[in-house]
Amino acid sequence: MQEAIILVGGKGTRLRPLTNHTPKPLLNVAGSSFIRHQIAKLIDAGVEHVVFATSYLAGLFEEEFQDFSQDLRISYAVEKVPLGTGGAIRNAGRLLRGAPDEPVLILNGDILSGVDLRGILAAHRGRDADVTLHLTRVADPRAFGLVPTDDDGRVLSFLEKPKTAAECVTDQINAGCYVFRRSVLDAIPGDREVSVEQETFPRLVAAGALVYGHTTADYWRDLGTPLAFVHGSADLVTGRARSPLVPPPAEALIHPTARIDPSARVLGGSCVGPHAVIGPDVVIDRAIIGARVTVESGARVHESVADHDSVIGARSVLREAVVGCHAEVGADNELPAQLRLSCGIRIPAQGVRVSGTAVACPTVH
Repeated sequence: MQEAIILVGGKGTRLRPLTNHTPKPLLNVAGSSFIRHQIAKLIDAGVEHVVFATSYLAGLFEEEFQDFSQDLRISYAVEKVPLGTGGAIRNAGRLLRGAPDEPVLILNGDILSGVDLRGILAAHRGRDADVTLHLTRVADPRAFGLVPTDDDGRVLSFLEKPKTAAECVTDQINAGCYVFRRSVLDAIPGDREVSVEQETFPRLVAAGALVYGHTTADYWRDLGTPLAFVHGSADLVTGRARSPLVPPPAEALIHPTARIDPSARVLGGSCVGPHAVIGPDVVIDRAIIGARVTVESGARVHESVADHDSVIGARSVLREAVVGCHAEVGADNELPAQLRLSCGIRIPAQGVRVSGTAVACPTVH
């Protein structure tokens, strides 16, 4: 039986306010919760049992899958205290049913990846490896820990984020997908916080364990920030990234119950959720519009997220912004890039402007 673990315990603080009430893996990406895209990929790879390593708002994962009817067994391992990535893997491993030599797939719950899971499993088995890590190459590795390998793909070390160009000895980084031999996973301490990158993997390499990298040029994106989250969703819609749950590539993914004015333009891989209303002359470009959101006439929404039940007023402009649920942006606002509006907040008409306005001052001087 092929088994897998998905690490979904993080609080997703970089995505707030979207994650104030929803764990990051349960946020909608290209029409489905992100974790459902991962589950669909695991099923395609032949996985029959998956364990969710949960912590933050753990009960919502069981709610999400309470009516799940596909041929996949789902178990839930809840962390009662923070255990780190390594500790979370070990805690989830208690629910696995495979033999000591069986491989276990492990996925980070916030990585959108095109890696062939059957391929990495085959590479792991072919080398009789203890651990196989999916590695990807990045143009600027200074923001990541580095994973150099030898000519045979065996991992040499795990390096901290480089501070100078001379320290960039490789452009390979950990891509958040692993295969563990079950017995190696079971040896991780389960009673304390353990970092898999800073403790588990370096210890294995130092002990001479067979730790290999599986380096590919497949699509890869960490969805941990709002802009990356929006871009990942758009890439799924347009076909740059693939998921079994997404229809053929298109300019937009619009829920059948959404109402779009004929003069509005929805493009760039944007998603429009159920019962949303998009008014006349609106432009939605590479954005995510949640359920029951209203975007009024002439508004422009670029690379932004409007969470459910929010309102974007007429002629307002959003760029790289996040609007929390039940928030209201009045007419003629122009939100600065990377602004995040808390859930339920109200901004009056012309309350925020990046550029000037010609409207007369209402104050008596």
